[in-house]
Amino acid sequence: MNLALDASALVALLRNELGAETVQQLILDPANVSYVHAINLCEVYYDSLRVSGEKAALALLSDVDALGIVVSEEMDAAFWQDAGRHKADMKLPLGDCFLLAMAGRIGGEVVTADRGDLEPVAALGKFPIRFIR
Repeated sequence: MNLALDASALVALLRNELGAETVQQLILDPANVSYVHAINLCEVYYDSLRVSGEKAALALLSDVDALGIVVSEEMDAAFWQDAGRHKADMKLPLGDCFLLAMAGRIGGEVVTADRGDLEPVAALGKFPIRFIR
């Protein structure tokens, strides 16, 4: 199964927060391929940079790579327009719109801890969403 990882899921994993074990099991399952969009990885990076400094933020990027998570840098017109439609239709944070666009493109399940923004999306039934906590 393809997985679209939200920044909140990666932060939980990398900081060993509640839900980290669930994310780790999903990522390490050989039946799954885990993706993170560069926009969402940027959210993880800047959070780490702000909280822990540049050395820790760069180490975090190495950890993502070591886990075999595929970083999607897609930004063709169809992709960013899809993200823009999500922003207009659902009024979500822009990072979540890119997450959903990537999930749609890879036919993947969203993995997130962000109930506040994504529970209403899950209720629509347009995207499979797994909440880690």
